Amino acid sequence: MKFVDEVSITVKAGDGGNGCMSFRREKFIPKGGPDGGDGGDGGSIYLEADSNLNTLVDYRYTRRFNARRGENGRGSDCTGAKGEDMVLKVPVGTTVVDAGTQEIIGDLTKEGQRLLVAQGGFHGLGNTRFKSSVNRAPRQTSQGSLGEQRDLKLEMKVLADVGLLGLPNAGKSTLIRAVSAAKPKVADYPFTTMVPNLGVVDVGRLRSFVIADIPGVIEGAAEGAGLGTRFLKHLSRTRLLLHLVDMAPLDQSDPVEAVETIVHELGKFSPALTMRERWLVLNKCDQLLEDEQQTILDDVVERLEWEGPVFVISAADRQGTEELAKAVMNWLEERQRRIAEDEDYAAEVVTLDQQVEDEARAHLQLLDDRRALRKQGLLKDDADDDDFDDEDDDGDEDGPEVIYVR
Repeated sequence: MKFVDEVSITVKAGDGGNGCMSFRREKFIPKGGPDGGDGGDGGSIYLEADSNLNTLVDYRYTRRFNARRGENGRGSDCTGAKGEDMVLKVPVGTTVVDAGTQEIIGDLTKEGQRLLVAQGGFHGLGNTRFKSSVNRAPRQTSQGSLGEQRDLKLEMKVLADVGLLGLPNAGKSTLIRAVSAAKPKVADYPFTTMVPNLGVVDVGRLRSFVIADIPGVIEGAAEGAGLGTRFLKHLSRTRLLLHLVDMAPLDQSDPVEAVETIVHELGKFSPALTMRERWLVLNKCDQLLEDEQQTILDDVVERLEWEGPVFVISAADRQGTEELAKAVMNWLEERQRRIAEDEDYAAEVVTLDQQVEDEARAHLQLLDDRRALRKQGLLKDDADDDDFDDEDDDGDEDGPEVIYVR
C-alpha cells in the first residue's frame, strides 16, 4: 500500500430541493387551496477520523465528492426527501485546509471526531407557505439554495509521543524494532526508511507511549536533498525528540557535525521545532571499547555544550534501550502532570505547539508553490525536485504501521 500523507480534493454538498406549486383538486372540493410541499435539504459532507486508516491513499485517484441533492416538493403537502449526508473517512491526525484561502478548517485528532466541510443547501418553500388571509391562492414558490463547494487540502501527520531524528543509518529503525513490536525495514544502506513507521512501546502495566521513525534527514534537506524535509511535519505533534547519533560511523565522520547538520536543517524547516525537548542518544556503542565510548561522549557533550539528557545505547544489541524507554515514559508522565497543575507551563506548551504547526505548514506550502510554478514552466530551479512528490505513482511502500504490544 502506497503511503500518501497529502491530497487535494473537491467536495460539493447537495443542493436544496425546490418548493412545489400545487392546488388541492378533489371531487366536490373545487377550491381546495394550495398544497405544494417544501423541498428537501441537500446532503452535507463530513470528514470523520478513523483509527483503522493510516494513509490518505483512498483519495489519491478519486478526488471529487458530491453529496445527494434534496428532492423537490410535491402536491398534497408532500415534503421532498432530504439528501443523504456523505461521510468521508480519514486517518486520525488529519488537518483539513481550505485550498483557496489556506484557512485551517479543522484538525481531526480523536477517533470518531467529525468535521463539517460542506454544508448542504437549504430547501425551497412550496406555495402552501405563502398563503394568507389576503392571498388564498398563492402562485409563488422558492428555489432550494445551492450546496457549498470547497477545494480542500488534507494533510496527515502521524500522532506519536516521541519522534526519532537523525541522519540516514543512525539506527532509528533498529531502535524502534528494539523497543516495540514494529518491524520497519533495516539494511546497511541509506534511506532504508522511506515512509514514517509507528511503534507502541510498553514499559509496564498501563504504561506505554507511541514512537515515530521518519526517513533520515541529510544536509541540504531544506532545499530538497535526499527525501527533503516534507516528512519532518510528522514530528510537529511529538512531545519529545530523540536525536540519534552514530558513535562509530564507517566513514569516520564527526558525530558533532552530524548533530549540527540535523539541527541546522530542523531550524530551516521550523525554528520552533528546535525548541522542542530533545535528548541526545549516542547509538552503536557496541562497536567501541568502554574507554572509547567515554571519550566520544565527553567530546560530543563538550563541543556541543550540551546540557540536556544524554544516553549511550546499542539498539542492535538492545543495550541501554530499556533504560531509555523508562526514562522517556517517566518524562512524559511528569510533563502531563505539570500541564495539569501549572497553567503557565500549559500555556507555553500550547503556544509552542501552535507555532510549530504554523511554521511547518508555511514551509510545506512554499514547497507546493514552487512545485506548481515548475509545472507551469515559470520556475527553472530544480533544487527541490527530489523532494517527496505525491504525483509519483511508482513504488509500493507500506504505510505507517502501529503494532500494540500486549
